[in-house]
Amino acid sequence: MAAAQLHTRPVGIIGGMGPAAGADFVRLFVNACNAYLTRTGFKVVDQAYPEHWLVQVPVPDRTEALCNGHDAPLPALQNAVERLQTCGANTVAIACNTAHAWHTKLQQNHPRVELLHVAREVARQLKNTGVKEVGLMATQGTYRTALYDTALSQAGIVCHCPLDNERETLMRGIYQGVKTGDLAYARACFVNVAQRLQSRHGDLTLIMGCTEIPLALEDAPEASHWRLLNPAQVLAQALAERAYN
Repeated sequence: MAAAQLHTRPVGIIGGMGPAAGADFVRLFVNACNAYLTRTGFKVVDQAYPEHWLVQVPVPDRTEALCNGHDAPLPALQNAVERLQTCGANTVAIACNTAHAWHTKLQQNHPRVELLHVAREVARQLKNTGVKEVGLMATQGTYRTALYDTALSQAGIVCHCPLDNERETLMRGIYQGVKTGDLAYARACFVNVAQRLQSRHGDLTLIMGCTEIPLALEDAPEASHWRLLNPAQVLAQALAERAYN
């Protein structure tokens, strides 16, 4: 089939949380589009990729807002949705797990835009592949909102979370590691928590529930035999499916 027969629609990505995670999400989206084209038999050429827009906006710290009970990130997220809507995007992915705490409010305020929900997409994929138990590596904000716990529970999947001190280790890896460019430190933090989860609960599928965790953990030698799931990759695949259908 010729690429000209493809029917696509514009989609959008909200990034900036942090900037490297948003840029990496675009890479995952393009890879997902490539896989879609190959799977469906369309020719893989430049013109076959759908129009997609990345908005990188400064968003107040999501975990700090959730821990202190305020909605400071919401105006910036709403502004990003509105900009993407102006560009013609009618499906949007948020390249930040913790920011999905505001998914309901964003969706209510923008009913004409489909906002994908990362935890629901992950739960759907895990259920379809028969996974029964997972370990969740995420931010304090994500744990506090039970973002994944709820979606996974509804799918019949048991979610094991790190202990309090291990959650702090993850936060150090994110903030003092990835966000400052010290990937070696971040990797050490993430590997430590992953090993502790598996020592208590066995060989689990590990959900890397913060877009910055895969940036350091996936390349760790210790992780070469682990079952890691990158929610951003699942979300990118869902966005690609919407772009082509």
